[in-house]
Amino acid sequence: MNSMDIELVIGLEVHVQLATRTKLFCGCPTEFGAPPNTQVCPVCLGHPGTLPVLNSRAVELAIQTGVALNCQIAELTKWDRKNYFYPDLPKGYQISQFDKPICGPGWLEFPDREDPQGTLKVRFVRAHLEEDAGKSMHDEQGGRADSRIDLNRAGTPLLEIVTEPDLRSPQAAKAFLTELRLLLTYLGVSDCNMQEGSLRVDANVNLHIIDGGRRLATPIVEVKNLNSFRAVERALAYERERQWESWRETGQLLGDVPKQTRGWDENQGVTLPQREKEESSDYRYFPDPDLVPLQIDPQQVQRVRQAVAMRPLELRRKLQHEYGIKPYDADVIVAQGRSLVEYFETAVAAGGPPKRVSSWIQQDVLRTLNETGQTLEEFAVTAERLAVLLQAVEAGELENSRARDVFQYWLQHPMDDLAAAKGALGIQDVDETDLVELCRDLLHEHPQIVQQAQAGDMKGLGALIGAAKKRNPNVDPRKVRAICQQLIESGF
Repeated sequence: MNSMDIELVIGLEVHVQLATRTKLFCGCPTEFGAPPNTQVCPVCLGHPGTLPVLNSRAVELAIQTGVALNCQIAELTKWDRKNYFYPDLPKGYQISQFDKPICGPGWLEFPDREDPQGTLKVRFVRAHLEEDAGKSMHDEQGGRADSRIDLNRAGTPLLEIVTEPDLRSPQAAKAFLTELRLLLTYLGVSDCNMQEGSLRVDANVNLHIIDGGRRLATPIVEVKNLNSFRAVERALAYERERQWESWRETGQLLGDVPKQTRGWDENQGVTLPQREKEESSDYRYFPDPDLVPLQIDPQQVQRVRQAVAMRPLELRRKLQHEYGIKPYDADVIVAQGRSLVEYFETAVAAGGPPKRVSSWIQQDVLRTLNETGQTLEEFAVTAERLAVLLQAVEAGELENSRARDVFQYWLQHPMDDLAAAKGALGIQDVDETDLVELCRDLLHEHPQIVQQAQAGDMKGLGALIGAAKKRNPNVDPRKVRAICQQLIESGF
């Protein structure tokens, strides 16, 4: 396939389960993992005579998300019935939003993984609220060919975010989804747990082929069953190849055949045909007679705009420009969540050198958190305490290896201050005169290293540093190196 002649065109539909305690139109809980069909009521089961009552918290979270995604927030939105039959849809319709979504056009800027200094932008068509369907569980009883329906999820509030077809590669699609998930978790509107179904992605993909100066579009395919961002990336790469081969064989273009839905098979690494995609007319949308249109207070939207904190991209830029840390380091810190960004900023505000704080967070704090399974709230080494430790390192009062000894000590003795930790570990200041004598003794004991250094080869000084630390663990390697070089130059 000649990449100069082909353009992959990708649009995404992202279903986000909002972090409400109850469902969109009834009071049933939304907790994941409850026994099947225990979080249901006559409303979400679609019993005759029941009436929906809107969950205002879901509306608040939708507005918050829309503002963060630079969307236009509707002043008036309404509810529509999307009619279709499926075993896990007990009412025979889904309450959704058709022509008046709560969030209109918007956009999201995110890092370009192929250009560390660059960014990409994806536009949004809309974001609308709707209730989730239940869950069909197939062949889960000892391999028997049966299907069971769990309606615990039916009625859970979803925000469906629809992008313009602005993405041009599987890698860009994955980067966009990574940024979107990070933003949503920063906002606290969803936990975005794909394993639990809190974040689901469908991809619409086709090719634009440049043929003799003409731009030809292949039929659009919707790809489902994408259970991870890796699956999204792999499925899109596969579709690029499959659609190219299909066009070469059939010559079919957009409009020649109905839109097709295909499912990603992770084990085989292929997409498989499922059905022809329905058009909006097939769903027979009409306004829900049980729900009045919803008027959005502009003052509420303005309050949300003022309250929305920095987005991940803005935080990366702040860490780079205000604190002088590298793009990669800023990305690592921001990717771990807002609590780690706050930990970093608190440590710097307490006097910790920014670059050194960043390095220690990545090398020591994150490693320890991963090993212990702790959260930052449970972590013994507070940001203020880390700042005190790194100030001592920066001032030359404590060398790195001994500072790490203190760090490990604090994990077991969180109430001790720096002086107590140093005392318990036997860390003492080394007299400058004693250090010079130690270095002179080492040079006399290692004449070969001295000869190498006099010839311009300083590699052997590392062995002298190791020997010095064996005799006195409190010596600073930087000082040992500098003193040894000075003594060699002066003939010691």
